[in-house]
Amino acid sequence: MARYTGASCRLCRRENLKLYLKGDRCYSDKCAFERRSFGPGQHGQNKFRKVSDYAVQLREKQKVKQMYGMLEAQFRRYFEKADRAKGVTGEILLIMLERRFDNTLYRSGFASSRDQARQMVRHNLFYVNGKKVNIPSYQVNAGDIITLREKHQKNEVIIDNLEGAVRRGLPSWLELDQAKFQCVVKALPNREEITMPIQEQLIVELYSK
Repeated sequence: MARYTGASCRLCRRENLKLYLKGDRCYSDKCAFERRSFGPGQHGQNKFRKVSDYAVQLREKQKVKQMYGMLEAQFRRYFEKADRAKGVTGEILLIMLERRFDNTLYRSGFASSRDQARQMVRHNLFYVNGKKVNIPSYQVNAGDIITLREKHQKNEVIIDNLEGAVRRGLPSWLELDQAKFQCVVKALPNREEITMPIQEQLIVELYSK
């Protein structure tokens, strides 16, 4: 499974937005974006560069792609599938990304970042409706019940994550039972619950050229 393995904080600085890629570190004084909120590299502090429409669209696509931890080929497949579906392409794209299994674990509080959630999925830590699922891109559906396997319910990392989940807040489409280490997908996510500053229409315009 191909994925980005470089410096995560560099991505936040490049997009001039905190993407919360490193879990609890992003909320601490160690956050590189808070300490150096300018672009990486020797030209990072140059604020007088001309920005074309294409550059704005490209940066928006890169931002969302990096937020959900994907490379270009996989992200492009998501767009093509959203483009074929009925409805507003940009909104369908974001909802599909939210429905990813790794993102659902992150949003429910089991993991402190999507990277950590992806690792948990690959190591078979969770059941979906009583069956093991180890595919991070698996699309959850309304009514799905996600349960942490019993032998991992004493994992201190996961316990700490659940206790700190209040800081991020739980979206209304998920219901967490912390005592049972269980999360229920009450409904499919909607656009209004994706609170990060995303202009999905720019991504549609970029791929439509």
